[in-house]
Parts: sequence; structure tokens; C-alpha cells
Amino acid sequence: MNKILISFLLLIPVAIGVYKLNRSTTFQLFGEIHARIDTHQKVVALTLDDGPNEKLDTVLSILKSQQVKATFFPIGNLMEKRLMDITKIVNDGHELGNHSYTHRKLSFKTYNTIREEIEPTDQLIRKAGYTGAIHFRPPYGMKLFMLPLYLQQSNRKTITWDVCPEGNPDINSNPDKMAAFVIDKTKNGSIILLHPTNDGYESSLKALEPIILGLKKKGFAFLTVSQLLALQN
Repeated sequence: MNKILISFLLLIPVAIGVYKLNRSTTFQLFGEIHARIDTHQKVVALTLDDGPNEKLDTVLSILKSQQVKATFFPIGNLMEKRLMDITKIVNDGHELGNHSYTHRKLSFKTYNTIREEIEPTDQLIRKAGYTGAIHFRPPYGMKLFMLPLYLQQSNRKTITWDVCPEGNPDINSNPDKMAAFVIDKTKNGSIILLHPTNDGYESSLKALEPIILGLKKKGFAFLTVSQLLALQN
């Protein structure tokens, strides 16, 4: 009985370590991961996850009116149904990243399964006319061993974030509070995460323009993720 208890107690720190590794936005076992960059310049990257759907035109209209270039991480199986929407993103000069084909958690998936999530999505991104580097954002930000290994071996960078108001239940239903949070927490080199096209994220869509205006007022310029990474390199 004592041996079982001791074994159980020894497993607790291991489980905690695996949990933290899986969810860390700043560390992975293989390859490059970026939640922000160190820079003295007042620049940020605005990243928009999931979709595309019918709300995309509203998002693109806001970005165009504010002359802001963003980095979109759409989902492969949704892209396949609305490839013309992805072409609109490309034609407006925004960056595209890979957010997997089905948006399922990839923490404990095999190498082959991970390849099946990434490669078809890359092909759709290219089919839409995008020619730049394709970075990867793990669904739910989760990754353990095989996903970082695959990304390293296929020369892809993992892009996470350091500012995300949607994860805070005290503010994520209030666009004004969300905007204030982002404006307050953003610093030089930050990567901001929003889901303005998702159902149930209406506050994110309403907060998008106030966030842009507030950060501009503080002197921040908006870059794509690749442009931001180039400053660090």
C-alpha cells in the first residue's frame, strides 16, 4: 500500500510538469516558439484565429479602414468550404498561418496524424494564392512532443501570444473592458490573439476597432507576425 501511495505521489509532479509544458506559450521541447519578441520599437502583431465565416468581411473592412495588416490563422476544413474568403485575406495583403485542418487538440497525436492536420491546410493556403512563410499556431495552444518535433523538422515556427483578453471571464463579454485590457497589457513586440469571427465571440468583434485605435493612440504600429520576427532576427 505504501509503495502504491509513494508511486502516486511521485507521479503528481510529473503530471503537473506535462500539463504546464502542454499549455506553455513560451516553451516547447523542439524548434522555435514565439509569444512575443524583444524590441525597443513600438510594434505589435495582431493575430486572428479560426474561421473563415460570414463575419470575415466585417473584420476585413475594419482592418482596411484602419490600414492595419494582421496575421490570420484559419482552420483547414473551413477554408476548404470558403476558399474565396481566404483569397480575400491574401488580396488585402494580410498574412496567413496554419491552425490545423480540424482544430482538434494535437498534444497526444501521432506524427502521421499531425502531418495530416498540417499539410492539407498548407496546400489550401497556397491554393488561395499566399506565397509567404507559413507559421503554425497549435489549436488551443496545446503541444507536447510530436507536434513541436514535426514543426521543427518541417522548418515551421510555433506562434503563440502574450495578450489575449478572451481568456479572462471577467471581461470577455464586455468589448470596452476587452479593449482596455489589451491596450493596457500590450508592450513592444507583443502578439495579440483574438477570435472576432467565432460564434459566441461577438465582444471580440466589437472590441477589434477600439483595440486598434487605442494602440495607435499609444504610438504602436501593426506588423504581421513575419515582419515582427524579422525585427528580432
